[in-house]
Amino acid sequence: MRLTTKGRYAVTAMLDLALHARMGPVSLADISERQTISVSYLEQLFAKLRRADLVKSVRGPGGGYYLARPGEHIFIAEIIDAVDESVDATRCAGQGDCQQGMTCLTHELWSDLSGKIHEFLAAISLQQLTDSAGIRAVSERQMIHQQRQQERLDILQR
Repeated sequence: MRLTTKGRYAVTAMLDLALHARMGPVSLADISERQTISVSYLEQLFAKLRRADLVKSVRGPGGGYYLARPGEHIFIAEIIDAVDESVDATRCAGQGDCQQGMTCLTHELWSDLSGKIHEFLAAISLQQLTDSAGIRAVSERQMIHQQRQQERLDILQR
């Protein structure tokens, strides 16, 4: 079973956006800094997320991204689907040609598991995650780290 970096990063970036959107549009540079995901990779992901109507963008100074709808109406499976990702436990990408072009003995088991994982992720909203004390604690730690990094840069530039 695998969820590639693309799916993981998309969920991470959307969660970061949900946590910081109350302060206005969030720049990809800020998400990049907090989550250590390259800006160019985020640009690719956010183009797909925008096409899926999960985010909207604001251009210009102070611009960035914000959620297209409230976090309680955006589900993790939607984010993964939007970036053309799947959580697939089969060896054949669900095609049923796992054993020399034929369905293998355990195909149905792994296919059912993939479906259950998708159902599980479809039941978890961004809001549920942002309400989690553990996630809020990690977000706070990241913000403190980001502030300290900025303070160091400010001192070096003086």
